Amino acid sequence: MSFVPGQPVTAVVQRIEIQKLQQGDNLILGFSIGGGIDQDPGQNPFSEDKTDKGIYVTRITPGGPADVAGLMMGDKIMQVNGWDMTMVTHDRARKRLTKKNEGVVRLLVTRKSLEEVVKQSMNKYPRQ
Repeated sequence: MSFVPGQPVTAVVQRIEIQKLQQGDNLILGFSIGGGIDQDPGQNPFSEDKTDKGIYVTRITPGGPADVAGLMMGDKIMQVNGWDMTMVTHDRARKRLTKKNEGVVRLLVTRKSLEEVVKQSMNKYPRQ
């Protein structure tokens, strides 16, 4: 999925709700992110468009909260609890995800497999 900064984004998204896991004073999500507008998009292994500065899931802890919720490595995070994540720095994305007063994180993500399913169904059932 590619987009032009400042233009509307059309994406096939999935809602994922993650219950943070309490470990001592920490709330654990069980995943890591990469990307951001301040990062080198050429280093992103999940984006076909090497100019994409989105936030991507780079690691999932097996059996952790994100894994249980269905988040997948390579998912592109579009929103966190209603906040737009398409044009944020890596640090801003991390802070949005790890807010101490939020025990639940609601994500909108897009993934290549979702887009492929929609494309296939559109080809299978063309508009009349």
